[in-house]
Amino acid sequence: MSGVGTRLSARALRTRWFVRAPIGLYRAGLGFVFGSRLLMLEHAGRSTGARRFVVLEVVDHPAPGQYVVISGFGIGAQWYQNIQADPRVKVSIGLRRSMPATATPMTDAESATVLAHYIEHHPKEWEKLHATIEYAVGRSVDTLPMVSLRTA
Repeated sequence: MSGVGTRLSARALRTRWFVRAPIGLYRAGLGFVFGSRLLMLEHAGRSTGARRFVVLEVVDHPAPGQYVVISGFGIGAQWYQNIQADPRVKVSIGLRRSMPATATPMTDAESATVLAHYIEHHPKEWEKLHATIEYAVGRSVDTLPMVSLRTA
């Protein structure tokens, strides 16, 4: 990805309205337009208990009803902290909406294995994603925390 493209993508990731725009589509039942590459995670705020939503990239789908998502902003991401406080979530992906699920943070070793598989099968996507995340967070990123979502 070009330097300009990386900077624009990184800026988009840090623009609240841009990253939240897909949530409205999912809530309107139009999440299928994103196929199986993205999902919407509904989780509870750790302090307020209020419903929160985030759209995340699916980096692996190892079994029926199991999805692996990546936290590009690390363990400090609000959604990541929220699922650690309460792992009971709901997942919307494709035509399926609000499926109850359990969110389990993966170990560093598990995350590294999934990331290696992703890089092997999607090298161009990884190159773009990696450059964008590094620019957005302002530091080198070799590993990223991942979460396994298992629907009920």
